[in-house]
Amino acid sequence: MPTPDPYKERDLERLQIFVYLIPVIGFLPALWTLYRQQGSLEQRNASRLVVSLTTAWVLGYLLLGAGAQLAEGTSMASTVSLLILSSLLTSGYFLVNLWLMVRLWQRKSLRLPGVSQLGDRLP
Repeated sequence: MPTPDPYKERDLERLQIFVYLIPVIGFLPALWTLYRQQGSLEQRNASRLVVSLTTAWVLGYLLLGAGAQLAEGTSMASTVSLLILSSLLTSGYFLVNLWLMVRLWQRKSLRLPGVSQLGDRLP
């Protein structure tokens, strides 16, 4: 009988965390992991981080978009500046997720100051 490979399970967990870190799309599997309350501690921590990051990005994106719509009648400069801020927020969100993927690949911690503490408050 072959001996079980102790690294096979670990690699599968890392692959699942990579899926969680895919911008926008990874939110659903991360949320499902938290909802079912299953997975390793590392998977649950990564799921909390992804849910916190994505929720913050969506709220910021929606608020900046709504602000740009409201400022449309007042001045062109304020509308453009809010739309630029929205695009910078989105670019930052994608870059943070890419950076976290690189950190996971390097087997480093996925903790982010502020965001990880906020995510730890999730169930």
